[in-house]
Amino acid sequence: MPLSKTAPVIDQPAPHRFSASGPLKGRIRVPGDKSISHRSIMLGALAVGETRVTGLLEGEDVMATAAAMRSMGARVEKIGEEWRIHGVGVGGLLQPQAALDMGNSGTSTRLLMGLVASHGVTATFTGDASLSKRPMGRVIEPLSQMGAQFHGSADGTLPLTMQGLCPAVPIEYRLPVASAQVKSAVMLAGLNTPGITTVIEPVPTRDHSERMLRGFGADVEVEEIDGERIIRVHGDADLRPQTIDVPGDPSSAAFFVVAALLVEGSDLVIENVGLNPTRAGLFDVLRQMGGSIEEQDRREVGGEPVADLRVKHSTLTGIDVDPAIAPSMIDEFPVLFVAASLAEGITTTSGLEELRVKESDRLSAMAAALTGAGAQIEEREDGLVITGTGGEPLRGSSNSRTKTLLDHRIAMSMAVCGLASRDGVEVDDTRPIATSFPNFVARLEGAAS
Repeated sequence: MPLSKTAPVIDQPAPHRFSASGPLKGRIRVPGDKSISHRSIMLGALAVGETRVTGLLEGEDVMATAAAMRSMGARVEKIGEEWRIHGVGVGGLLQPQAALDMGNSGTSTRLLMGLVASHGVTATFTGDASLSKRPMGRVIEPLSQMGAQFHGSADGTLPLTMQGLCPAVPIEYRLPVASAQVKSAVMLAGLNTPGITTVIEPVPTRDHSERMLRGFGADVEVEEIDGERIIRVHGDADLRPQTIDVPGDPSSAAFFVVAALLVEGSDLVIENVGLNPTRAGLFDVLRQMGGSIEEQDRREVGGEPVADLRVKHSTLTGIDVDPAIAPSMIDEFPVLFVAASLAEGITTTSGLEELRVKESDRLSAMAAALTGAGAQIEEREDGLVITGTGGEPLRGSSNSRTKTLLDHRIAMSMAVCGLASRDGVEVDDTRPIATSFPNFVARLEGAAS
């Protein structure tokens, strides 16, 4: 039998070596905030009318959210540089005809489970190999209390089928661990639930859901009692379409901030960075370490604080990172570990158990990757202790590839490490970076050329 002239396309890993080059200079913009992008599409799909969004992050995670909302009746389309979402109204989600493929997006999965929980539809959630290992039990528990039913794996991992209940049961739920995703899932379920759904946060987490729900016209009350945040969502909400300009994602900006601090001679301006206080903890920690990070043209865009960040090469000093700040920078710890590896003295982190259940076990992954590049790392159950080089470049990994475990933040963090090393760092696969920052490699190497 003759061979086909067209060979099948095999999705192969895309390794890449990141090496020291020139200082980072000029002005750049990073993609739109991922958390705000997800919520813009979801809430736009629940509003009646047309929501318009500029600056939307067009990474794979957000596109998974867009595809899911289309499958449940919303129209989500890009016209020119603007995304337009025609919503179906709260309570108007339709039965999806196929499984909802979440790709690598834990945010999409958990928040969409919240939406489905109070609608009379049944949805099956699937994901890639990495997402399918991540626990969903923490969101299944409160949504089950509201009446949703879940069928699938015994350990609460994908694939899972859930059946929503309409009307659902309003609950008062105290978060056992700090999680903006679990909080948001319960709040979104509360939109189509008669009565008042209450979430109690012992430790504050990112508050994009509260801000955006209010912006869309939901009745959301937030008060602080004895150091805890009490959030109440009044059900049977009627959301109004909005015009949204998504600020730059601070988690994406973090890699350029650390790279500019570490590479000698750097003087880089990162424009339009969202500085929501529940997200910007990394910048405060880096300033405590001696980093030069100046806010320019601070302003407010769509209810979110925004500024341009001017970052200059700095001599960093190790510190004990307050575990209370962890929720405001939980996704940025991998790149902080890189910064600490070149600081003067010891940096100690703790209270980071959450990092073991991200796209990978980020504590073990970063400990192994940085040790392989020549850093001095002690891994503990809830954090890393890092003895820095005092500003000297790391050795790098000339003869081996760094394992990124399909985790975009491990890949991007070790790319920054490569810029601050003698021999460079080769990551085993850059494909996962597309989940949050599709043109990261070109942008990083362009700023450092």
